[in-house]
Amino acid sequence: MTLDVDSLSFEPLTPTSYLDRAAAAHGDRVAVVDGQSRWTYAALRDRCQRLAGGLAPLAEGRPVAVLSPNNHVSLEAHFGVPWAGSPLVAVNTRLAADDVAYILEHSKAAVLIHDPSFDGLVDEVLTRLDAPPHRIRSGQEYEDLLADSEPLHLTPADERSLLSINYTSGTTGRPKGVMYHHRGAFLQAVAMVGHTGLTPSSVYLWTLPMFHCNGWTFPWAVTAAAATHVCLPKVDPAEIWRLLQEEGVTHLNGAPTVLSMIADANESAPLDRKVRIATGGAPPSPAILRRTAELGFEVTHLYGLTETYGPAMLCDWRPEWNDRDADAKARLKSRQGVGNMISCVPRVIANDGTDVPADGVTTGQIALRGNNLMLGYLDDLEATLAAVPDGWFRTGDIGVVHADGYVELRDRSKDVIISGGENIASVEVEQAIEDHPAVLEAAVIAVPDERWGEVPAAYVCLKDGATATEAEIIEHVKGRLARFKAPKTVTFTELPRTSTGKIQKFVLREKAWAGSEKRIR
Repeated sequence: MTLDVDSLSFEPLTPTSYLDRAAAAHGDRVAVVDGQSRWTYAALRDRCQRLAGGLAPLAEGRPVAVLSPNNHVSLEAHFGVPWAGSPLVAVNTRLAADDVAYILEHSKAAVLIHDPSFDGLVDEVLTRLDAPPHRIRSGQEYEDLLADSEPLHLTPADERSLLSINYTSGTTGRPKGVMYHHRGAFLQAVAMVGHTGLTPSSVYLWTLPMFHCNGWTFPWAVTAAAATHVCLPKVDPAEIWRLLQEEGVTHLNGAPTVLSMIADANESAPLDRKVRIATGGAPPSPAILRRTAELGFEVTHLYGLTETYGPAMLCDWRPEWNDRDADAKARLKSRQGVGNMISCVPRVIANDGTDVPADGVTTGQIALRGNNLMLGYLDDLEATLAAVPDGWFRTGDIGVVHADGYVELRDRSKDVIISGGENIASVEVEQAIEDHPAVLEAAVIAVPDERWGEVPAAYVCLKDGATATEAEIIEHVKGRLARFKAPKTVTFTELPRTSTGKIQKFVLREKAWAGSEKRIR
C-alpha cells in the first residue's frame, strides 16, 4: 500500500468551501436574514447546491449572470454558480440596457438570473442580443428551479481557474471583464475576516453592492466566519439605523458617500457598542471620519480596485496612535496604508520604474501584485499587458510613501492640477472642502486660466437644508491649505456619477474645457 501524499496534503483552494465548513460547524445557526425570511447555514448550503443542480444543464460550464439587488439570490449565486461549474457574472444593477447587453454578450453568459424589478430592463436587453441567455426570474420561478433540482457540488481541479468575471465601471470606453480565480477569492476572503474581525457572533449588513468586486469577497468572508448576513436591497439610512438596532449589526462596508448618509440621517444617534465599517472607493475626508467616530463607528480605510478583488491595502491601525488627538487620528485613518495580510508589499514607483523614497513628499504611481490580483481582462490581452507591463499592476493612482511605510493617495494621474508650476492634489482640496460643516461632497478639477495655465475649481454638493457661499468655501480652504491650493471658483450642484457611485470628473472636465484643443495647460 502506498500513501497518496498529494491527496493528503493538498486541496485546491476555493471560497465556496467556506459554506461547507459553516454548514458542518454552525448548520443550525442563522446564516441569512432577508426581510421576513431567515435561513440557517444548513439550509443555505442545501439551497446553493440545488441552485447548482438546476443551473448545470442550462449553462454547461458557460458563465451565469445575475442581475439582482443585495438579497438572498445574489448571495446564493456566489456559491451555487461555481458549484454548477460556471463562472459568476454579477451585473451592476445601475447600468443602462446598452451596457448590460454588452456584458452579457462579451461574457457569453448562458443564463441570466434577475430580480422581477428588472423585468423591463431585461426585456429590452434580450431584444438586442442575437443569442440571448436562458432567463430565470427570481421569486416563484427561481424557487421552482431549486425545488425540482438535485443537489450538485462541483469543485475546481485547478484553484487558479476562472471563478467570476467582474466588469469595471470605467468613465470612458467599454467596461473590461476582470477575471477572478478561486485561489485569489479564497485568500482575499481570509484577509477580510482577519482585518475586520469577523466571528460567529458578527452580524454583517449588506450596504456594499454584491456586484461590486463580488462584494469585496465578503459573501465568502462572512460565511467563512459563520457570521450572519443581513440583506439590504438598497441603501436607505432609516432602514440601516433600524437594522443596526433591531438585528444587532456589528459590521458594514461602503463608500464614503454611504458613511455620510448614515452619519447625517435624522435617525442617527450614538451607538451603545462599536460597529466596524470598512470604507473605500475614495479617500474618506477627516471630517466624515470624525463624525462617524462620534457615533460609535470604528472606520477602517481600504484601498483597491476591481482588478484586486477590492481591498488590496488598508490603513492598518497601530495601537500607539490611540493617544493622538481626534484630528491627528482622522488624518492617519484617511491614508490608504499598507498591503493586506495576503498582499505583496505595495510599491510607489517613478516613471523609470524605480521606487520613490519614503519621504511623504515624492509622488509616484501605486503598483500592486500578489495572489489577490486578477488573471487578466477577458479577451483583451492588449489591455492586460498595458496594465501589467512588468509583473506589477499599474493602478493609475498617484501616491507617496511615508517614513512609516504607509502609502497615501494624492491623486489620479489625470486629476493632478499643475497651476503656475505647482502641483495641486485634487483629493487634498476636496478633503479640505468636505471639512466644512455645510458640505456633503466635493469634486475638484483643473480648469483653464490665462495667468496660471490651470487652476482648481470646486463643484460642491451641500447637505440638505445647509447653506454656504462661494466666498465661505474658498476662505475655509485657505484656512487649511496653502492659499494657492484653494479653488478659484465654487459651483453648487449635484455631482455626476458612474453606475457604481464614483464621481464622474470627466463630465465636469468636458464642460470646463469645451472649445480647448488640449485639456492641460
